[in-house]
Amino acid sequence: MTDDPGEGADGTVSPWRGTRPELVIAGVLVAATAVAGYATAGWPGLSVVAIATAAIALLVLRGLLPQLTPEAATQARAKPTARALSGYSHRRFVVQTAMTSRGYYDGELRPVLEHLLAARLAERHSVNLYQDPAAARALLCRNSRDADLWAWLDPATRPQTPPRGAAEQPGIPRRTLSRLIDRLEQL
Repeated sequence: MTDDPGEGADGTVSPWRGTRPELVIAGVLVAATAVAGYATAGWPGLSVVAIATAAIALLVLRGLLPQLTPEAATQARAKPTARALSGYSHRRFVVQTAMTSRGYYDGELRPVLEHLLAARLAERHSVNLYQDPAAARALLCRNSRDADLWAWLDPATRPQTPPRGAAEQPGIPRRTLSRLIDRLEQL
């Protein structure tokens, strides 16, 4: 954050920077004109001054605002498109969908978890998941409770194309996914 009041948090400079004296003078001039209009014609005079001031201010602002380029004008008129999910929202969507659809788990979440397993094994245990899957399984499945986790990550059983009906099959159970993530963190 900058200390300059005319500069935004992202470093952009406001076009109104340094215009305080002119705005104060314009405000005083409008107030004086409003008082004069009220003094000469009462409330109708004040109303005429207020309406005329608003119209002139709109015309001045219209002249001061930057004009759109033809591309920007076309883009402004175009229908908004769906924004791609990013960051946390995307990850949450992937995990939730992988729990409801086996096909989505195999296509989206499984490669990510498999990559994490391969990286953990290589960095911390010098074991290559793809060249020595037996050692990888032994490290991932330290006890009988974890034995069923291997089926969810075994590179030999990963389908290259989604099998028929995989979208209708339930995905990875929440508890299994939780245990799998815990084991990946412990590796």
